[in-house]
Amino acid sequence: MSSRRAAAAGVLISLARRLRQPLPGAQPRLRFEMPPEHEAAAGVALADEAAARFGDLGPRMSAQHPLYVGFMGTVGVGVALLVYWIGSNTTQLLLWIVTALFIALGLDPVVRWLEGKNVPRAAGVVVAVSTLTLAVAGFFATLIPTIVQQVTQIVQQAPHWIQEFIDSDFFRTVDSQFGVRDRITQELEKFVNNPDAMGGIFGGVVGFGSTVANGLFGALIVLVLSLYFLAALPAMKKWGYRLAPRSRRARVEALSQEITGSVGNYVIGQAVVALLNATFAFIVMSIVGVPFAVLLAFVVALLAFIPLVGGMIAGVVVTLIALTAGWQTAIVYAVCYFAYLQFEAYFISPRIMQKAVAVPGAVAVISVIAGGSLLGVLGALIAIPTAAAILLLIKEIFIVRQDNH
Repeated sequence: MSSRRAAAAGVLISLARRLRQPLPGAQPRLRFEMPPEHEAAAGVALADEAAARFGDLGPRMSAQHPLYVGFMGTVGVGVALLVYWIGSNTTQLLLWIVTALFIALGLDPVVRWLEGKNVPRAAGVVVAVSTLTLAVAGFFATLIPTIVQQVTQIVQQAPHWIQEFIDSDFFRTVDSQFGVRDRITQELEKFVNNPDAMGGIFGGVVGFGSTVANGLFGALIVLVLSLYFLAALPAMKKWGYRLAPRSRRARVEALSQEITGSVGNYVIGQAVVALLNATFAFIVMSIVGVPFAVLLAFVVALLAFIPLVGGMIAGVVVTLIALTAGWQTAIVYAVCYFAYLQFEAYFISPRIMQKAVAVPGAVAVISVIAGGSLLGVLGALIAIPTAAAILLLIKEIFIVRQDNH
């Protein structure tokens, strides 16, 4: 019996050794890598040796020469037009890339923490992205049935609300003076008998379906790009450092590490703040009896991701909806929620965001408004990290240069 086990073990060991060996004719996959610094230095030495052997190439054309100025000006205008044309035709792709890079920077601190626990970076990337995907999928799997149920309730109660409004004294007074009911009846008849209007409804339904399909496709693209960016982030940083002159490379690396680290901490911190905000809002709405608490908590979580103004907008929206349950309910909710916003601003956010970015209040407000105007919600989200990076570069480069003169 022991001889059989020994033979089986020997077969397994030999099979494992064969699997470790490369397949006959197999070649490692080619990778495009930056040449090492010593090779770059060797290339400079070879250029100097060639100049010594074959002579100098001669003086370059003067930058003041009319031909040089005209040619380079034409090339510059052409390149600018080409960049503008590419950017205007790939706006959606650029937004996907920026979103994926933002997510990758946000997950990078988690991956680096896992690396500190002796977890390989590839496994850490898979764990971080998988956890995020499962969390989002589980959140929506729990939320969507509730949203469908509550939206169905809204649709079922809408005729009752409309009938109450029609039977109210206010509507009767307005109808007796302006004939609102007859006007509404005429417009409805025109709308039903108009084939273009009915076709517009069908086109709107089709357009909504295509929007949903494009949204799902965009989410898939962002997920894949985030995975690639997160896996290749160290290599991308090395490439960026090598583009800087050798004398300033250490300075560029230090600034880059500080900027990317602060952006990652900001993303994680803002996610935690938004989650706490939505949780508190849901608890208060459930206690005071605000209708559609789960749906509104989801809205609060989305708006709370927008810094500074998101929480205020969420509070106003939910308070207005709470008026449907009574002005007492709306007042109680508004007092509790806006008091929490003050507590969050002075106690929660400073502790969560202490390792993130620090931007003056006026600059933060202007940045959020400008980012939202340019790129919508995504622009508002990345506005403060971008402003922090610009302020850091101004402080460490421009001001230092001005102080040295």
